[in-house]
Amino acid sequence: MTSPRMIETAAILPPAEYAKVRAERRRQMAELKKNRRLEVGPFATFYFESYETMLHQVHEMLFIEKGGPAQIPDELAAYNPLIPQGSELVATIMFEIDDPLRRARVLGSLGGIEDHAFIRIGADTIRSVPEDDQERSREDGKASAVQFVRFAFTPSQIAAFRGGAADVVVGFDHANYGHMALMPRAVRETLARDFA
Repeated sequence: MTSPRMIETAAILPPAEYAKVRAERRRQMAELKKNRRLEVGPFATFYFESYETMLHQVHEMLFIEKGGPAQIPDELAAYNPLIPQGSELVATIMFEIDDPLRRARVLGSLGGIEDHAFIRIGADTIRSVPEDDQERSREDGKASAVQFVRFAFTPSQIAAFRGGAADVVVGFDHANYGHMALMPRAVRETLARDFA
């Protein structure tokens, strides 16, 4: 069964109802996300998004910011584009570096990283396409610590991803961050359900 492709207002719980189930929802989301993440290199983690992760994010934003019904359209506009539409995977890539000086230095060398992520299945490479809602690298060459990218698959690439015969490798071919990671089977099986 495939997930819905868009969050409708009707799917959003009123704040008082969400408050009652929030702890359980957060526990469920932590469990769900275990097989939707992949560390690549020393600093980057790919968090592959879904209807469920984005619905959770919308609820969390409404709970934290307390903007009421007027806030809902903005949250839907922000998070609906990150739900895979059946022939793609969508990822939030986070560069997580605790030390502020090191973070500034590393991000300062990663301008354009959003155009250098890829998923490779056997000999096929699927390039990242960054979300165009805002610029993710500044003119001075500093990359944002958070990147939103999508990977558009052809039907044959989806079949290969689901088939399991060839390895799936996720990585970057940026001059200053050339790292790759083999996608574990559990992650691959989970993400295969994002396709229609």
